[in-house]
Amino acid sequence: MGRKSRWYLPVSVTTDLVGAGVPVGLMFLVTHQPWAVPSGIVAGLAWAGVQAFRSRYAARAIGEDRGTLPVLHDWFILLGVLAVGHAATGVRLRAALCLAALLPALLLTLVCRKAVHRHLAARRRGAQAVVKVLVVGEPTAADGVTAHLAARTDHPYVAVGAVPVGGGEFVSGIRTGQRLTATAPQCATEDAELVVSAVHRLGADLVLVVPGTALSGERLRRLSWGLHDAGIELVLAPGLVEVSVKRLETGSAGGMSLLRVAPPTKDGVQPVLKQILDRSAALLGLLVLAPLLLLIAAAVRLSSPGPVFYLHERIGLGGRPFVMWKFRSMRVGADSQKAALAQENEHDGLMFKMRRDPRVTRVGHWLRRTSLDELPQLVNVLKGDMSLVGPRPPLADEAAHYTPVEWRRLSVRPGMTGLWQISGRSDLSWDETVQLDLSYVDNWSFTSDVDVMARTFRAVVDGRGAY
Repeated sequence: MGRKSRWYLPVSVTTDLVGAGVPVGLMFLVTHQPWAVPSGIVAGLAWAGVQAFRSRYAARAIGEDRGTLPVLHDWFILLGVLAVGHAATGVRLRAALCLAALLPALLLTLVCRKAVHRHLAARRRGAQAVVKVLVVGEPTAADGVTAHLAARTDHPYVAVGAVPVGGGEFVSGIRTGQRLTATAPQCATEDAELVVSAVHRLGADLVLVVPGTALSGERLRRLSWGLHDAGIELVLAPGLVEVSVKRLETGSAGGMSLLRVAPPTKDGVQPVLKQILDRSAALLGLLVLAPLLLLIAAAVRLSSPGPVFYLHERIGLGGRPFVMWKFRSMRVGADSQKAALAQENEHDGLMFKMRRDPRVTRVGHWLRRTSLDELPQLVNVLKGDMSLVGPRPPLADEAAHYTPVEWRRLSVRPGMTGLWQISGRSDLSWDETVQLDLSYVDNWSFTSDVDVMARTFRAVVDGRGAY
């Protein structure tokens, strides 16, 4: 297995120890609290202990991006641990002071985790720190898994070879060796011996099995015995794609392992919380941002003739049309010029995108770069036409050409931001945009919305893909 950089672990542990211990110690010293230095030491050790207990320092986990929410969850556990210790010792401390002293631990850990993840992602783009995988399965199914792994860079797996099961050729051209027979061999260890030999020959770190009619049940069980006896890790690919691990549950029936896929969340408390968050945040945003909205409106009005707002029909939940609000960023009559610019479209799908669209005004270019032209959509969120987070609302002529798969994007309310924005926006291909939206639709949760909103701020500041 390609090794991750050795500094990941000591930097992460040191950040947690210092990030919790030093602020607590200094805060208690400045406010003349008792046991300032011991309290700082306890806080640092407790935070590192929580991280260790949650396996955040494990080689498999360190450097992997799990978003903001897992760190926040760990931080709440830290608060609970320290609260129990506080009650047990009988020390009297103000809750607000303790929260303020522990907040830097959360922030510094988040920054450290992001920095380590960025470094690891950069190394993996250079084919370093990867996990070398030997794929075992029937050629057609194994080809699909190999192609899926090769098409993405957000994971550590690199297929270095394959062991075919039965007849047929690998279209992907991956290195292959001896084949497993289409039926179970007479010798119980023959499959395992052949696969173990291929692992050693190709230097693979684990075996990824794609089960099928020729490799399942007792035969797969015997193969797992042989691999585990040889100290080789085994991973099964059930064929599911873009399904969050939160929706997967393991079980058994009569000794047979089962994998339950929970349906997407559409009812219950979480959708209600989403609506409450949408409406309350939209109302608060309109009130707080009113001075900024007035300044932008004046800039749009003075920069070019025409209305301040651009009102355009979009397709929303269930295919229902609605009027979406934006600050006008193009010259009046820009829609009528779209056909003439069709040959200049830089997007490979149904959407029309140009990096240097001549219809965009100077103020409009700045508004698009900062995404400030989207702020009036808070009105749409308040009305219930849109959500804060969701797929982008398509134009009517785009939706008219949707396939049944693409139409599934419209099974939830469109959003002001979403996975498309934090993943590259207009730089994404049409297929990538659709896959991100479908992943959101299938795997939505209230906490995932909170995570997307937290990551949106960085995407807006970065401005990548905004034009």
